[in-house]
Amino acid sequence: MTEKTFKVLRIEEVGENKFERKSVDLPLSSLPEGDVLVKVLYSSLNFKDALSAVGNRGVTKKYPHTPGIDAAGIVEESADPDFKPGEEVIVTSYDLGMNTDGGFGQYIRVPAEWVVKLPAGMTLKESMMYGTAGFTATLSVLRLTEYGVKPDMGEVLVSGATGGVGSIALSILSKLGYKVTAVNGVVDERDYLKEIGAESVISIEEATDTSGRPLLKARWAGCIDTVGGDILSTSIRSTNLGGGVTCCGNAASPELPLTVFPFILRGVTLMGIDSQNCPMPVRRRAWEKIAGEWKVPWIEKIVSEVSLEEVSDRIDAMLQGKHRGRTVINLW
Repeated sequence: MTEKTFKVLRIEEVGENKFERKSVDLPLSSLPEGDVLVKVLYSSLNFKDALSAVGNRGVTKKYPHTPGIDAAGIVEESADPDFKPGEEVIVTSYDLGMNTDGGFGQYIRVPAEWVVKLPAGMTLKESMMYGTAGFTATLSVLRLTEYGVKPDMGEVLVSGATGGVGSIALSILSKLGYKVTAVNGVVDERDYLKEIGAESVISIEEATDTSGRPLLKARWAGCIDTVGGDILSTSIRSTNLGGGVTCCGNAASPELPLTVFPFILRGVTLMGIDSQNCPMPVRRRAWEKIAGEWKVPWIEKIVSEVSLEEVSDRIDAMLQGKHRGRTVINLW
């Protein structure tokens, strides 16, 4: 009997620091061991996937490899009683798509503790409209609101606002009544940012201060930073007395040029967001928020859909800073 095969986007190392992407068929036996076999209907593109696709060893150590840190689909087999064949589930974070073959394939096999049942009020495709980016954005907004930053306290800054995390964070904040200032990206997307809820838009240059001054004029009640580096440093130095700043990315830089003065003279709090190893109770709560009261009515304005064969072009655009919003991948 011929073994069942499935389609994947495979990254192969074809020379020293040279990697090739191609669509291939693999047998189910090629999947790693795990409790739950999922037929993946949808995935989505994230910055980590783009890095994995070009051989970034900080994300993926061994090749050949199938990227995709997000997957949504139907349980086909399960050794865990909590998940039954036919159930709709979401798998994001942990090691999926990093060193464990991920959602850019029509099947995944993973540990049961990585799996979340699809919450009521959400379709599988909608879950990937958000994906890890939306999940991270939701965690950021949760931390900011729980810290005590309220809509009547002033403007909230969102950096990397044209990207996946930024677009969704901006949208959620706008829906909740916050006045959001968005940092525009490499390509001018002011109209798009206004359309998804930005009160005002500033350029990367306006959001970046490299003067070395330990404090800047206070402007923001809170900030959601997705890029790190000088923009994060500028945000912290520009945050109001007692304000909060969340940090979840390093696309600009992992460095943080800063003194202690924003923390000891203004009482600013910097909150790190870890979506990869987020505890399951918090993870479920965030997904319930996304599926319920924080669902963005205009989410489809942020999203485009592609086939597996079309992902490579989107990866290149993302690495060039020209990718906007979210890309959902239809695996079938």
